[in-house]
Amino acid sequence: MACLLASSYRSSTMFSLTRPKKQRSWIYYLSLVVFLTSFPVSAKRDSLKEVTDGTWEEILTGEWMIEFYAPWCPACQQLQPAWKEFADWGEDMGVNIAKVDVTEQPGLSGRFIITSLPTIYHCKDGVFRKYQGARTKDDFLSFVDEQKWKSVEPVSSWFGPSSFLMNSMSALFKLSMFIRRCHNYMTEQLGIPVWGSYVIFGLATLFSGLALGLLLVFIADFAFPSRRFSSSDYYQKKQSMEQARLIQRQEDEHEADGEEDDDEDEEDEDQDEVWRRRRRGSPEGRPEPKGQGFSDEALRKRAVGKREEEEEEEDT
Repeated sequence: MACLLASSYRSSTMFSLTRPKKQRSWIYYLSLVVFLTSFPVSAKRDSLKEVTDGTWEEILTGEWMIEFYAPWCPACQQLQPAWKEFADWGEDMGVNIAKVDVTEQPGLSGRFIITSLPTIYHCKDGVFRKYQGARTKDDFLSFVDEQKWKSVEPVSSWFGPSSFLMNSMSALFKLSMFIRRCHNYMTEQLGIPVWGSYVIFGLATLFSGLALGLLLVFIADFAFPSRRFSSSDYYQKKQSMEQARLIQRQEDEHEADGEEDDDEDEEDEDQDEVWRRRRRGSPEGRPEPKGQGFSDEALRKRAVGKREEEEEEEDT
């Protein structure tokens, strides 16, 4: 009996000593499995790159496939599983697979003129082509592996993302997004009504346009001054021309006064002729009847009175 108890005690003691060792080994194997399984998952996440307004110039070197999407777009949500699977093959094929969120990167949306979602571009050493094929993983792989992109017409240099026109479009889209955020801030945070926000933006646009126009006028005058106004004798010529016009005007007035004096002289001569005829007699040469003749002084007064009456009628 004592021997049986001693043997059972030894076996229990040995089991208690070997149990912690087995537990430690299981914990070690479990941690190793977790580490090995988590490593490829992190590599897959890094295989899909994100392009922003600050890093977009990286796509000008090498070969890229870029997807433009929006989180609220149903078609973009359906494409995401196939695009992620395609991104897992990118490193093996030597192609960079990237995505662009147009809601967060409005400058790139304007730079590439994104009018529909999702939109996919292929880029090879700065030459961009728009992908128009089916949107499955196998189609993406064959498009890159078989170089089907060579049959697609590239985007013109005028509409390339690095051109002056597209830089202007990018700035315009950024400005529109900034105005939208300001509008939301004023209406939601400050409590300003919608019409009040529109009035503020309208006045800001008006005054900014006036200031810009005034600045452009100053720059144009400074860069290209007028030769006519910059000459030293311009004002002297202008003054002499004004004096010549004044002299010509005075001469015209004198000529008009002279013509009026000539008319008055002709009228006086006509009156003198009438007086002479009356002194000689009737127009037929017959002597006037007795008692009906007038003296020279009376005839002159009568003629002067008629002339005054005619002038008064003309004035009225």
